[in-house]
Amino acid sequence: MNVKAAGDGLAVAMRLTEEVLDSYEKLDITKRQYVGYVLLPAVAVFAVTVVGAFVLPLPPAARAPIPLFGALTLISAVVYPKIYLSGVENRIDNQLHLVMTHMTVLSTTNIDRMEVFRTLAREEEYGAAAEEIGRVVHLVDTWNQSLDDACRRRAKEVPSDAMADFFDRLGYTLGAGQSLEDFLVSEQDVMLAKYETLYESSLSNLEVMKDLYMSMILSMTFALVFAIVLPILTGNDPTATVSAVIVLFVFVQLGFYAMIRATSPYDPIWYHPEERAPGDRKLWASLGVGAGLSLLLIGFTAAGMFGYGPGLPGLLFFLDDVRLPLYLAVPITPLFLTGVILRAEEGAITARDGEFPSFVRALGATESAKQSTTSDVLTTLRDKDFGALSPSIERLYRRLNMRISTEGAWRAFSRDTRSYLIQKFSEMYLVGRRMGGDPKLLGELISTNMNTVNQLREQRRQSAVTFIGLLYGITAAATFAFFIGLEIVAILAELTADFEIDQMDIGQIVYPGAYDIPLIEYLLLTVVLFNAALSSQMIRKIDGGNPANGYIHFVLLTWLGAATAVATRTLVNAILSI
Repeated sequence: MNVKAAGDGLAVAMRLTEEVLDSYEKLDITKRQYVGYVLLPAVAVFAVTVVGAFVLPLPPAARAPIPLFGALTLISAVVYPKIYLSGVENRIDNQLHLVMTHMTVLSTTNIDRMEVFRTLAREEEYGAAAEEIGRVVHLVDTWNQSLDDACRRRAKEVPSDAMADFFDRLGYTLGAGQSLEDFLVSEQDVMLAKYETLYESSLSNLEVMKDLYMSMILSMTFALVFAIVLPILTGNDPTATVSAVIVLFVFVQLGFYAMIRATSPYDPIWYHPEERAPGDRKLWASLGVGAGLSLLLIGFTAAGMFGYGPGLPGLLFFLDDVRLPLYLAVPITPLFLTGVILRAEEGAITARDGEFPSFVRALGATESAKQSTTSDVLTTLRDKDFGALSPSIERLYRRLNMRISTEGAWRAFSRDTRSYLIQKFSEMYLVGRRMGGDPKLLGELISTNMNTVNQLREQRRQSAVTFIGLLYGITAAATFAFFIGLEIVAILAELTADFEIDQMDIGQIVYPGAYDIPLIEYLLLTVVLFNAALSSQMIRKIDGGNPANGYIHFVLLTWLGAATAVATRTLVNAILSI
């Protein structure tokens, strides 16, 4: 078994090494340039840190980590091409379903197939995917290669396996004489199946991340509790110990946030137009009111703490004792209003997304059957119930009847809905109709694609709900553990003072005088606040919503931590004082 495990480990290491070396071939700069500009400076940094570990006048414990920094720099420089290309691959894969749908829509029109590629290459929103299509166009226009040869050649270089496979099959199909439209229409089912697999794989990875996150945070919680309690027996500086563990705690959470951000599928909900959209004033007003009231409460609380007013006790006059955690939770409470309003708007966007596939399918089928314009079709179609989308459809009909340009009317429709997907698919439908595409085929293509995305989003929302429960549970459990340790230490310090243990023979067994209880409580509340802020953004990354929508969870998690801290100290003090 040991031999087999060693062999498997060696095989994995060799495969990883081969992938890293292959990644150097796909960089935008030559290997010689990368070695000169990146690898050699990294080697120099590593050498300097090794020398510094021997010559710097520092204690051995402080010198030991210095070479680790240099080693980390060198390893990062060596594997960076692989990391960079993996990031490019993720960006391509996340946009590929939209790119292929857009390409299919354009292929059904009366434009030349090279014009299809040129149009997509100019779509900056598709990012790396558009750049790869632009490279195919460059091979055709600059080097006079045929489209099928250019696709096959680029398939060997593109970082994304999915796009490489698409280019390869497209090249061979076009070379065999099949039309671009026939190939792309037949590829829709394959493309959607691959996109579903990619999306569900990302969600599965997030499930694994949840388990790892819970394990690591609970481990850091135990470490922080030990850092609070043990110095009373060892005599070490508890403030320095707690601060060191808190820094490690912060780095662990930041690392998991970065991994969750990289793992979550790219599927934005909101559309942010350059022009002012309906409802912008309400959203910005909610943000201004929430932030303004929070700043006002922060100033009011700070003024009271420095003796320039009644402060928080004056505001919470109905409480006999305003505990320190309330100074953290109360000032940020108005942000809850901003989160509620943004959450309501996001729910409306999601509802419109759910109705759009039915609308665009009905629109395309009716236009094809009646052979009439969108405005004529909407005369009857607007009377049907499309739920949350109906008001936007009514405004689209009025704009088209007022002889506003078709493009302008559809752009205003996208601003009305504020939906990223509706904006993209509306633009595709408009371009397809303008260039002579079959409206029924366009409606079916767009409807099928968006239905698939809506189903995947539902799975994502369910995954986000379980993660929200996990974060709230961890916050309550961790805060409970923190403040149990703090209250036990505070009571022991008080008992030693009452019994004057310092004058007894056992004075060297416990060291209560080393503790600054209020300072340690401040540090623990900082952890609670940081955890609430980062956890709220993790939730937003997992469910794909607007970051400002996370204010709800930020406020609730802060209040949960503050309430748990107050209740824990009160309960432990009551039990141990009996």
